[in-house]
Amino acid sequence: MARIAIAGFMHETNCFVPGETDYEHFARPADRPGILRGEEIMVEFAKAGASSAGFIAGNDGNHELAPLLWTSTTPGAPVTAHAYERIASEILARLSEVLPVDGIYLDLHGAMVSAQHPDGEGELLRRVRAVVGDEVPIVISLDYHANITPAMVALADAMLPYHTYPHVDQHAAGQRAAAAMKRLLIEGRPQGRALRQLPFLLPLNYQCTLVEPSKGVVEAAIARQTEDMLSLAYLAGFPPSDLADCGPTVSAHAYSQAAADAAVDDIAQMIALKEAEFAEPLYAPDEAVVEAMALAATAQKPIVIADTQDNPGCGGSGDTVGMLAALVANQAQGALFGVVSDDQAAAAAHDAGVGAELELALGGRTDLPGVEPFHGRFTVEVINDGRYYADGPVSQGKAYDVGPSALLSIGGIRVAVSSRRVQALDRMVFEHLGIVLEEQKIIVLKSTCHYRAHFDPIAETTFAALAPGGYLANPADCAYSKLRPGVRYYPLGPVHVG
Repeated sequence: MARIAIAGFMHETNCFVPGETDYEHFARPADRPGILRGEEIMVEFAKAGASSAGFIAGNDGNHELAPLLWTSTTPGAPVTAHAYERIASEILARLSEVLPVDGIYLDLHGAMVSAQHPDGEGELLRRVRAVVGDEVPIVISLDYHANITPAMVALADAMLPYHTYPHVDQHAAGQRAAAAMKRLLIEGRPQGRALRQLPFLLPLNYQCTLVEPSKGVVEAAIARQTEDMLSLAYLAGFPPSDLADCGPTVSAHAYSQAAADAAVDDIAQMIALKEAEFAEPLYAPDEAVVEAMALAATAQKPIVIADTQDNPGCGGSGDTVGMLAALVANQAQGALFGVVSDDQAAAAAHDAGVGAELELALGGRTDLPGVEPFHGRFTVEVINDGRYYADGPVSQGKAYDVGPSALLSIGGIRVAVSSRRVQALDRMVFEHLGIVLEEQKIIVLKSTCHYRAHFDPIAETTFAALAPGGYLANPADCAYSKLRPGVRYYPLGPVHVG
């Protein structure tokens, strides 16, 4: 029976938002379990969900698992040097305590940037490899938005990403990683490794695998994998991460260099031929609301608008209110907006109580261009503690604690308010406040694509709006300092000159 060490260190970094992600962000996130050590990992991931759960389930008790440390937090600003060093050092210390090991499984994101290390995952892999040497196989799970670097390809032996956005196959990705580990333990580390970086960035709004062309690219990559390959990975990249290797990639680990090269070249060529197909209409706030009101007049289901540039899942602050201003200005009726992260407004609502009317400067507390509070008189409809369990495909069963929360109303518009940042990717983010979503005419929510897994079944149609926020949907608006020259900011777009 082989001994496999397992660990996880995950962060999706937006380098263009103010602030920093420190150790306490990992210790106490709103939407994940915080820092798990040793057997806590086995207990937490005994249930389905994350890739680590899939890896543990995929092991089937065939090998001894030595759990080290697992942590993740909400996407945001770069990880502080202190947080990175503290977490990475503890992983390495715990690894040293369980040596010797026959394999290592790492649950990573792929888009972590720290204050000292633009390639957060590559640096962690370098340190792990230094501890275990060149013979021990390392398998990693990755988010679909990973920015793959040459170091990651060289240091890992198989990279198994999510195939979906919305991410509904995290557990399956872990099971694929377990299968790769079993093979590595029998056949040894692969000699064939290949990486192709695409010559353009791919905005997140273009990455959804529910629709073409991303759907077809992922399916082609899955179909192209052959018996002599451990992994063939198409990753769409995370444009708000400022590093040289930002962007979509195709990579492979195989027992034949020829097989690895041929596979990545085939998929990269396919993507290049589809470059012009990556597109999605994005509306200005007023245009989005006017369009939604016109559609809602005859629709049988809610019209859903993604407030994409304030998506906490992309590092957005979750407190911008540009779309609320557009709803009010256009006198929308039967509309729902949220979730606005504003602990002061939530506290005021709790102090005032249900039925009270409040003058509030709601949201807009983050120092971002074009972002300011919305001033108005609100009625408090609901207050609660902000604790609930998700029941949608992306976060099924996950416990959330978004702090004291409230449902406010102004005119014909209701506003969900929380004390902590949360992406509206699950209907429970609204339903725990007593809202019947099917009865809404218009729903404006802070997400980019994840919401579609749970909201599409109740929506007449969905589209995105560009109110000001911390996630810049157009990468050309990002002030890159490390991105490699010659990359187009978006498909068929202008070239970054460095």
